[in-house]
Amino acid sequence: MARGLPIRFRALALAVLGILLLAGALWPVVGTPEPARTLAGPVVRLVDGDTIHVQVNGHVEKVRYIGVNTPEIHHPRKGEEPGGREAREVNRRLVEGRSVRLEPDVQQRDRYGRLLAYVWVRQDDGGEVMVNAELVRLGYAQVMTIPPNVRYTSTFLAFQRQARDGHRGLWRQP
Repeated sequence: MARGLPIRFRALALAVLGILLLAGALWPVVGTPEPARTLAGPVVRLVDGDTIHVQVNGHVEKVRYIGVNTPEIHHPRKGEEPGGREAREVNRRLVEGRSVRLEPDVQQRDRYGRLLAYVWVRQDDGGEVMVNAELVRLGYAQVMTIPPNVRYTSTFLAFQRQARDGHRGLWRQP
């Protein structure tokens, strides 16, 4: 009987070790979030300073920029807010007639069904600029953080401080 206990113990230890090794091997697959899938397509319509329509995979998506907010142009209750037309114009200069790359964050859509994305546009020099960040940097958008989509919040906040301190865009003093 005394000899049987160590064999059972060894068998149990081997079983537990096997389970731990299997769990460790699967952890990178199960425990790591899937990398964000980017989409791309041409901008087909500009709504305002923070919303565009993009043709993606044969259909048009209404895309809301993540992490930023611009003054409204067509709000049903607020009407047109000061700076709304200026923000729309800056957005137009950045994306109109161009293809964009859409980078999602954790939450893919808002309660209105709009695709939520960080919007990237290729520049003439071949580099890319994130439109969301550029609108904040130029002073035509304010940071609007809505968790869980917070990937670039610290960048947006730094750009907003610089725009405000530099009296750029909507931060200009009369």
